[in-house]
Amino acid sequence: MTEPSYVVPPPPCVSVEVRDSTARFPVHRVYCVGRNYAAHAREMGHDDREPPFFFQKNPDDLVAPGTPVPYPPETADLHHEVELVVALAEGGSNIAVEDALSHVYGYAIGLDLTRRDVQAEAKKAARPWATAKAFAHSAPIGAIVPASTLGHPKSGRLTATVNGAPRQDGDLADMIWSVPEIIAHLSRWFVLAPGDLIFTGTPAGVGELKRGDVVVGAIEGLGELEVSIA
Repeated sequence: MTEPSYVVPPPPCVSVEVRDSTARFPVHRVYCVGRNYAAHAREMGHDDREPPFFFQKNPDDLVAPGTPVPYPPETADLHHEVELVVALAEGGSNIAVEDALSHVYGYAIGLDLTRRDVQAEAKKAARPWATAKAFAHSAPIGAIVPASTLGHPKSGRLTATVNGAPRQDGDLADMIWSVPEIIAHLSRWFVLAPGDLIFTGTPAGVGELKRGDVVVGAIEGLGELEVSIA
């Protein structure tokens, strides 16, 4: 069979490190859950258990550990949001809640960087969040820990510090929608696939980052993710 030719070079496959393995996790799509911790929803001006809603980042927005993140253009209010990330080994649509965890390969720490001023303007104008969320280098991520090693965490402390000062402090048990519920609901809207990542939301305490800041996100059982803003 003749190999296809391309009019421009095809992009490389984006992948994420797997802890204690030379094999890597190939990334298909990146989904994110909005306002999935009650305290964070309140600090963003909301106070209801609304149905989960989703936005997306691009696979090439992911940033490997140890890589400095350049301060993005077109914002004066960059914020950190530390989150549990779910990596899917199996896809599907209309996945049942009770079957959802069987689709999970593993978990990682992620940092959802946000142009908060841009997001605020988008909200006022009822416009999409893409320019606030899906910009280059907006999704630092740590190594994925397989569920075969970690299990499926239902609780565990999640924290963020900036230059050593505490910012975020929550627990995975505080998620409004659990990981199985997120997967099930997301699969009603999209046909999920192996290689998909899901950022599951962030607890209260999000705040501004400036050039030179170092943010450290930590989740019990997953270790730490350190990100410097250049």
